[in-house]
Formats: sequence, structure tokens, C-alpha cells
Amino acid sequence: MSTFLDRVKVDVKAGKGGDGMVAFRREKYVPDGGPAGGDGGKGGSVIFRVDEGLRTLMDFRYNRHFKADNGQNGMSKSKYGASAEDLVVKIPPGTIIKNVETDEVLGDLVDHGQELVVAKGGRGGRGNIKFATHKNPAPSIAENGEPGEEVELSLELKVLADVGLIGYPSVGKSTLLSVISNAKPKVADYQFTTLVPNLGVVKLKVDQEFVVADMPGLIEGASEGVGLGINFLRHIERTKVLLHVLDVAQTHGRDVFQDFLDIMHELANYNEKLLLRPMIIVANKMDEAVAEENLVTLKEKLAEYYANLDRDVPEIFEISAWQNKGIKPLLQRAYDLVQNSEFISLHDEVEEKVHYTLEEETPFEIEEIQPGHWLISGSKIEKLYAMTNMVHDESIARFARQLRGMGIDEQLRKLGAESGDTVQLSDYFFEFMD
Repeated sequence: MSTFLDRVKVDVKAGKGGDGMVAFRREKYVPDGGPAGGDGGKGGSVIFRVDEGLRTLMDFRYNRHFKADNGQNGMSKSKYGASAEDLVVKIPPGTIIKNVETDEVLGDLVDHGQELVVAKGGRGGRGNIKFATHKNPAPSIAENGEPGEEVELSLELKVLADVGLIGYPSVGKSTLLSVISNAKPKVADYQFTTLVPNLGVVKLKVDQEFVVADMPGLIEGASEGVGLGINFLRHIERTKVLLHVLDVAQTHGRDVFQDFLDIMHELANYNEKLLLRPMIIVANKMDEAVAEENLVTLKEKLAEYYANLDRDVPEIFEISAWQNKGIKPLLQRAYDLVQNSEFISLHDEVEEKVHYTLEEETPFEIEEIQPGHWLISGSKIEKLYAMTNMVHDESIARFARQLRGMGIDEQLRKLGAESGDTVQLSDYFFEFMD
């Protein structure tokens, strides 16, 4: 089973706020003590935090439901309930978080320790001490805690690397990665040996290092779903420099220049801006006898190819990854490009704007689901009901006044509701009286 996972869907639910309490002081020598019900505590939020020690979303394979704790209920003697701890979920750097329902990108987290609140905990309900007034100094009113946010999210990982190794399968990318870095990819002489992106850190000197990623599965038609490339092409998006590895010895019978054209075509199909990024052509397997002759032909065709594009031919480095020859100059040049080149984004920069959210024009909807049975729905009114403590008559009377103030009664009359009709709001039923 592969230990690499780069796309997953998860359900997250923040904690509900604690319920406020209805209580009164009952102490000796304190006549008419008044209300003493405390507020409930805040529910825990769900927070995603980047941990640079992770490199896949494998932890989410069997655990896809995350729920924060609820806040503690308010208590007597004006004691507030404790707020719940936030639930922190660790994710690898390079994770894009989207709302599944709206397809909105909530965050693109790349830096170690970077956080995003994906579900906000509900506030605690108010105790009756908060509802005391001159007209009603001893209210029997308290709020339930606000429900926590609940959302389905999609997580997509795009690996973070300075340099990306691209090329057909079995051209020597994994061998090169194993030679230049601390990575230990599987190396074998057959197609699609590498099934997942491999990352390695290249250290030239104490203060000179960069991250290299081996991008597997690029073949003709990869951008359209052939082979493995469609699954991993997106990982190239974050790389700054591309090393295009070619099998100059043509050990698998393919034409090396045609390999080059195929890979360039797939990159262009995925996103043409990829071709604008700095690229080094790595002529690998130069230890083979036919490599020298093939390289001469390759250089001629490359010169003609780039002349037609009116662009300079990328630098070509001759190496033998197997014999560890020609590696140091290649790595030094790659490091220089990483340090001195500007990152070319594949997407247009979106100017950040301040969005102002106006009050909903219709905070509720009413429909007649059958004669004499009306259903009220809407996120605002459903939250209002959830936060109403139906145990106390005063709370129910306050809820009724709120419904009337929102225009529920008037709208029911307009729709033809008659006295005695049943009105439903979530799991609450009451009789309409005109």
C-alpha cells in the first residue's frame, strides 16, 4: 500500500457553547438576592496548523472526522462555565483547504506553524444574570450555547520543493535523487518504479541547501489522465526550477528527443507558464557507449527547436547518475538558479479585497408542506431556536416575541395560514393563532 496521500475529504465540527443557567441567590442574611446564573463557556474551534515534519496526508486516511469539545455550562452563584480547548489538527506544508460545498479556497498553508481556523466554536449562552432589568429584576431567562460551525473540507497537498525532477519513467530521476540527497527512493530498471513523489534535501555546503522532488509518471498524455502524471503534475506547481532528465543512451528504445517533446507538450497542456520557469537539461546515462553520438544529434535538434521558439537553449549538463559523474557542477548551477531566479506563479495574483457582508434580506423561508402544516427554515432563525432554552416559560415567551419581531406571524397570514394550523421549526411544533 502506498504511504503517500495527497487528496482527502474530512468533516470538522466545532464545539457548541455551554448553556447559560437560570439561578437565584439563596443565602442567609441576603434577602431578595436576585439572579445568579452564569454564562456558558465558549466551544472549542477546529484549527489546522502546519507541521513541517509531515509530508503526506496519510494521517487522514482512517481519521476523517474531527470534533472539538463543547463549552461548559454556566453555574449558580454567577459562575461562568469554562471554555473548551481548541482542537489543533496538524497538516503538512503545502496543503490547500477548500470548502466542499462552495468550492471556496479557505487557505493555502505553506509555512511551519501557520494556522487556519476552519470551524469556529459557538459562543456560550447567557445566564439569567444578563437579562435582569429594572422592569424584570428576577428573570427566568437563559440562552443555550451557540452551535459550533460544521463543514466538509477537501485537503489537497502540493509538495514544497525548490527543484523538480521531470522526465519519462526510468530515465534515472530516482537514481539521481538518491545520489544527490538523503532520499532513498526505490530504484529499478522498469517503467513506473516511482509511484509517489519523493523529496530529498541537497546540501552543497553548510549554508547551501535546497529541496528536490522527483515527479513520477510523466508520459505522453499525462495531462489528459494517462499514466500517473495527472495525479502528480500539480506538485510541479510549487517548484522554482525544473531539471529535465533525459536518457541519452535510449536504453528503453525510445527516441530521446521525442521524450523531450512529449514531456514539454504535457507541461504546456497542464499550464504553459511552466515552460517559462528556469530549466536545466540533464543528459543522463553518459556512461553508455552510444550516449556521445546520441547527444550530438540531440543538441542539434534542441537548437532547432528553441530557434523556432526564438528562445535560448537551456543549459545542458552531461552526467552519469549511476557513476556519480558530472553531478557537482549540475547541483551548483541548480542552487544558483534557485537563489537568483524569481518564482513564476502559474496563476494570476488575486488582489485581496475587503468584503462587506450585509444582513440577509430573507432571514427565514416559509413553505406549506401539506394543508395546515407550515415549515419555517433558515440558518438565522434555526440558530435562534437552538439558543433558546425551552425549559423556562419566560424564555419561550421571549422566543415568541423574537419570531413576531422578525415578521413570522405577518408572513404566515399573507401565505394563508389559519388559526389552528401547525407550524414547524426544526423539531419544534407550535399552533398558529391569528
